[in-house]
Amino acid sequence: MNIAVNTRLLIKDKLEGIGWFTYESLKRITTQHPEHHFYFIFDRPYDPDFIFSSNITPIVLSPQARHPLLFWFWFECRLPRLLKQLNPDLFLSPDGYLSLKTGTKSLAVFHDLNFEHYPKDLPFFFRSYYRHFFPKFAKKAIRIATVSEFSRQDIIRQYGKSHQLIDVVYDGANESYEPLTPEMISNTRKKYTSGCPYFIFIGSLHPRKNLVNLFKAYDLFRQDHPGVVKLLIVGARKWWTKEISKAFVEMQYANDVVFSGRLNSDELVHVLGSSLALTYVSYFEGFGIPIVEAFRCGVPVITSNVTSMPEVAGDAALLVNPFQPLSIAGAMKRVAEDVSLRQDLIRKGHDRKNEFTWQKTADLLWESIEIAIKSS
Repeated sequence: MNIAVNTRLLIKDKLEGIGWFTYESLKRITTQHPEHHFYFIFDRPYDPDFIFSSNITPIVLSPQARHPLLFWFWFECRLPRLLKQLNPDLFLSPDGYLSLKTGTKSLAVFHDLNFEHYPKDLPFFFRSYYRHFFPKFAKKAIRIATVSEFSRQDIIRQYGKSHQLIDVVYDGANESYEPLTPEMISNTRKKYTSGCPYFIFIGSLHPRKNLVNLFKAYDLFRQDHPGVVKLLIVGARKWWTKEISKAFVEMQYANDVVFSGRLNSDELVHVLGSSLALTYVSYFEGFGIPIVEAFRCGVPVITSNVTSMPEVAGDAALLVNPFQPLSIAGAMKRVAEDVSLRQDLIRKGHDRKNEFTWQKTADLLWESIEIAIKSS
């Protein structure tokens, strides 16, 4: 079989959630299925590290598509011509974007539909593109893969896609995430928080990540907890808004919030593994990879009781109401002060982490690919 793949998000040192999904699943699929050929379609010069095996032909299709107008041009003008030349058995799009002007069978991976629920969290042109095209992509796709049962049900409700045509493949977590030694924890805390214990947030600083309520919760926690426990925010400020900025400026304990910016993979392992707990209190997620990464690191998790997060966390995390800072603050206080609770969460996280691995993701996605290709 010949499979064309949208690999726009494989960008060296800039992998985020969907990029990691693309990297980890394709690395395994291509190397484990040498009998098939894959065309990796990039929108910029690619790093050789992304050409995982000899059965991959890389293709650069310009221009770089990072704006809705360029999304349209790349997928509706440039891509159809290329697919006609390649004539693959399937077009796989790990970020969900499809071409409506091709007759090639298409499998889209929809990670979440946050733009349908919280459109104002996105700039006008982006939300307009997503809300116009993704219903069409859902209809176009011969099959859809998604990363949680929550997202499958959301796709069914929003777009009317048949349950039988949507496969849940879940996300995983990199195996480099593992518990650290006491010495490593001490050195990392000295580097980032002057030796203080800290709660950690990891992700893009996007409105749906709920930093506004996390900042408010942190203030409430500090008012009710003796001693200094800091808050480390890891991620790029790509979607930083006036509301987030206002919440931060108004904080009583803003001086104890540390912004590390974007960190590489090795450093992420250290800062997560050295934290007191992960505070991942988004109000919308299709999965939530940092939850599983924390499980692997032996770090307690505080996460939201909405969308996909209870499904991923199971009983191995404290679930909070993300819309109520007091609920978040209460969980922070419990984790900070109850040693037996922390140990219980760590043990349950250790048991649950094996439910979500990138090998399972790759195997399930490959099953979806095979079904899509065989579909009429």
